[in-house]
Amino acid sequence: MTKDLIKTLIAEYQQYVTGVKLIPRQVEFMDGQNYVLVGLRHAGKSYLMYQRIAELLSQGHQQDEVLYFNFEDDRIDSLDITDLELIKTCYEEMYDHRPLFFLDEIQLVKGWEKFARRLADQKYHVYITGSNAKMLSSEIATTLGGRYMVQEVFPYSFSEYLKAHDIDLTQKNAEFKHRKQIVRLADEYFRKGGLPETALMPNSRQWLSSLFSKIFFGDLVARHGIRNDFALKVLIRKLAESVKQPLSYSRMASIVSSTGKKMSTDAAIDYIRYMDESWLLLPFENYVGKLQDKEMNRKYYFIDNGLLALFLLDPATSLLENIVAVNLRRKYGDECYFFNTPKAEVDFYIPEESLAIQVAYSIADRDTRKREADALLALSDYQDVRNLLIITKDEEEILEENGKVIYVIPLWKWMKGL
Repeated sequence: MTKDLIKTLIAEYQQYVTGVKLIPRQVEFMDGQNYVLVGLRHAGKSYLMYQRIAELLSQGHQQDEVLYFNFEDDRIDSLDITDLELIKTCYEEMYDHRPLFFLDEIQLVKGWEKFARRLADQKYHVYITGSNAKMLSSEIATTLGGRYMVQEVFPYSFSEYLKAHDIDLTQKNAEFKHRKQIVRLADEYFRKGGLPETALMPNSRQWLSSLFSKIFFGDLVARHGIRNDFALKVLIRKLAESVKQPLSYSRMASIVSSTGKKMSTDAAIDYIRYMDESWLLLPFENYVGKLQDKEMNRKYYFIDNGLLALFLLDPATSLLENIVAVNLRRKYGDECYFFNTPKAEVDFYIPEESLAIQVAYSIADRDTRKREADALLALSDYQDVRNLLIITKDEEEILEENGKVIYVIPLWKWMKGL
């Protein structure tokens, strides 16, 4: 890569990133910290970087201080760590400022972590994005040596999705004025998911299918040298069909093998890890499981409802539990579990909030209502759980059982409060 091209790109990127129209995300950066932004392809990592650039400019920094570089630019050939130093040199030949580094999809450059550590050691402010969760591996964490904060970037929350449609819930009387539209958009968000590029698409299925192909062939098959791609595809479909059920690795291998493509338990373990690393899946552990069971028998949700819906013919109940899982993980991180013992089975348990949640599309049926309520009551007898919820698609009421209160809340209202 020539110096002339690098300098052209630096100037071009400065013009672009400081002029992007933004929908502010619910992420707060701490001044003086360096960040690694990680997450699924197209989850909005680059735009979150643009948001941070806008914040710094509003604080008095100048456009010329911004050294943004997009390593996915098709004008750039394969790079190595020497090219990263050349980019820094080219900037220093153009400007007298100390640059603010914004390095987009830097995982494409072999050895990037050594360069990132050196920048941090030299007290530069650095922001990095990457779609590969190997950026969080123990080796790289050791190399970065605690010099960077890791910020996971999820698809839009519901309030962010509403902002994309010009509805700001923080404004006075916003819910009253836009109630019908909010309910309609909640159903759209429920079915299409929250990837930013799909928010204003009338029909996003083709785009989502193309995105999944990129994840499948790029982040999974090519990156990990998978030869049995048919078995991997079958496994993904079976995971989609089973989002509400715990699955063991041996069970996954058996299901795939029954289709005629043999898969070992070791291969299932590897494939699940690859999907976790690509941010396609969100694993949930059983809170009360033994150590081995926590790892070997987990629930797996998809990072976005739009991607999950690609694999399901009748998706409503699965999408409901999946979108609850995604929103819980966004808010509470890894402190989200399911709870499964012979005495109590509950969909979600967040111990730090003393919160237990059951998910049911409808509880109009008497048996369904009793089953969901009894599960929460059983857990509350077993654990100190004070907040009991049943999240439904559209229904709302308050149940009082055995001196305890269970709040039944529609999905849109629950998501609005996050």
